[in-house]
Amino acid sequence: MSLKFGVLGGGSWATAIVKMLSENLEEVGWYMRSNYALEHIKKEQHNPNYLSAVEFNPSQLKLSNDINEIIKYADYLIFAIPSAFVGKELERVTASFDNKIVFSAIKGIVPETGQIVGSHFHDKYDIPFENIGVITGPCHAEEVALERLSYLTIACADEEHAKIVAKHLSSDYIKTTISDDTIGTEYAAMLKNIYAIAAGIAHGLGYGDNFQSVLMSNAIREMKKFIKKVHKMKRNINDSAYLGDLLVTGYSVFSRNRMFGNMIGKGYTVKSAQMEMSMVAEGYYAAESAYKINEKLGAKTPIINAVYDILYKGKDPKKTFIKLTEKVD
Repeated sequence: MSLKFGVLGGGSWATAIVKMLSENLEEVGWYMRSNYALEHIKKEQHNPNYLSAVEFNPSQLKLSNDINEIIKYADYLIFAIPSAFVGKELERVTASFDNKIVFSAIKGIVPETGQIVGSHFHDKYDIPFENIGVITGPCHAEEVALERLSYLTIACADEEHAKIVAKHLSSDYIKTTISDDTIGTEYAAMLKNIYAIAAGIAHGLGYGDNFQSVLMSNAIREMKKFIKKVHKMKRNINDSAYLGDLLVTGYSVFSRNRMFGNMIGKGYTVKSAQMEMSMVAEGYYAAESAYKINEKLGAKTPIINAVYDILYKGKDPKKTFIKLTEKVD
């Protein structure tokens, strides 16, 4: 019997994942809350709100606005709901996660618990860590839609689960790598959004490419220190799952976190920047969570601290970055 996959989320990343799975499966389960979007996909064959250029065959999709229906349906569940909303979405769940393999494509922290998504699933639903995995980049949903060559890292303590997910996401334009560093890759996916906001703020303030390169090289070292404190194991921080994902998020025109930071650097308030954007900048929530986690860890994180001060303490971006330039090298 073939394995069933279900994607939970209606945004651009969820849409991209459904597209990838559709290349390899006869049927893909897809939960999204918006009934309007579901009906639109059935009639017009594309998501009206995200990656609208991607065409789907509706007969290939098991669409539902009932999260429990898709959880019951699938053997492998891929969550791609923005971290800010995943806690509330999970409150709707009455179905059992027993024998389910859960992969997170969420690049952030669950605000209600301050945990990465994998730890949240383990603690709240008693899902064994070997049944929890992470899907990270470097990969932008927009480039998947365009079928540009993209790379994914599939991390899970159980190598077989990682291989199965990698196989079902792979295609001629999607290359996959597997990893056993579930915790490290998930933290890296969360932290890189904060550094992308920093890169955006720097750009908005008028700093050039020279400073941006220094900022990114310091960011990867800072990420290494932070992750090492959280979960010590042998990892190469220069691998694509860490450095590659950081670079694409820090530099790409598709990066919503960089865009958000750019607006802050240009003088927008946090609230006005959020209202202007149609998509969630995960790094906003991650900055507070990472700052609070690091109060216990004690890693040296001047970039995270600077972003937190600007976003949550109302510090002046220009003055904060002048101080930051003295702390990086």
